Amino acid sequence: MTRPVRILHVHSTFSLGGKEARAVRLMNAFGDRAEHAIISAMPDRLGARDAIDRPVKAGFPKDAPPLTGSPTPARLLKLARYLRGFDLVLTYNWGAFDAVMARRMFAKVLTLPPLVHHEDGFNEDEAKQLNGRRNLYRRLGLPAACRLVVPSERLDKIARTVWRRAPVRIPNGIAVERFLKPPEPDAIPGFERQPGEVVIGTVAGLRAVKNLPRLVRAFAAMTDKAARLVIVGEGPESERIAAEARARGVAARILMPGFLADPARWIGHFDIFALSSDSEQFPISLIEAMAAGLPAVATAVGDVSAIVSLDNRPLIVEPDDEPAFAAALDSLSDRADLRRAIGLANREKAAAEFDERAMIAHYARLYGEAIGRPDAFIVA
Repeated sequence: MTRPVRILHVHSTFSLGGKEARAVRLMNAFGDRAEHAIISAMPDRLGARDAIDRPVKAGFPKDAPPLTGSPTPARLLKLARYLRGFDLVLTYNWGAFDAVMARRMFAKVLTLPPLVHHEDGFNEDEAKQLNGRRNLYRRLGLPAACRLVVPSERLDKIARTVWRRAPVRIPNGIAVERFLKPPEPDAIPGFERQPGEVVIGTVAGLRAVKNLPRLVRAFAAMTDKAARLVIVGEGPESERIAAEARARGVAARILMPGFLADPARWIGHFDIFALSSDSEQFPISLIEAMAAGLPAVATAVGDVSAIVSLDNRPLIVEPDDEPAFAAALDSLSDRADLRRAIGLANREKAAAEFDERAMIAHYARLYGEAIGRPDAFIVA
């Protein structure tokens, strides 16, 4: 039997967000073909580990060099030496980029494995404008990666024009069929639907870049004062969101149950999906909502307008236009028939374009080619 491929995953954070969910899904799909080691620039943010299937061999080593600190040659040399213990290195986003630079600096003097770098988007510090120093660092480091992978058309353009590296674009995918079933009755703690109630829901890490206070303000401005808002997720902005809800007088109509695994079990309890971010690229939560047959009100960021169905596009608004966001929520709240029609169009598009089987096959080929074993990860 062929030895499993030893893969090192270098993450900016391993909380269960979009890129982490995709990485875990690939680990689970590859099964016993690979063994995984995961390190994070934020060692206390490892929430995605619970989504890894038990038979999958995945560890969280404590002896890895830190991913934070000044990129001195001595520090990068320690990182480079650590990479030698693996067959393939996968790096994710800016917080993992020092591992890319370590390979760039020391690949000629050390025997280092191939590296594939993934860029999925930006935090609040680059939501409106890219950081010039980071762009230069990326341009210097990216030649060390045998491939750069991005999910969105916008990131594809940035990679080519700003970072000067042609990427491979692989759209995110999900197991669409799992979202076709009715939601489980008690899957959202504390949630009980009231007669005639319209439920607006979102799924996000509670971080500044997601701008959930914007969603709270738009919700408070709706004319439908019986609607409910459910915010699923955890993160440092939790109290700020709750404070905005209290200030707007809607705290009693907002439920924040924290992080919930497996959205297929509960996202169908929503009537409307809302996304209020300052920056996104190809949000998996939006695809999951579409697969569940939901209409979406969202900010026009990243590829969001291209992801949703044509019927849904009038509900995609400019990030700074909160009155338009509230009006879009009201337009759906008032009309169940419109919610059903747009939700059906979204479900059909999700099934046709964003099923995970194509995504998994594409990554399997890409990673296999990187290590010179094209069939190493092929999933039957």
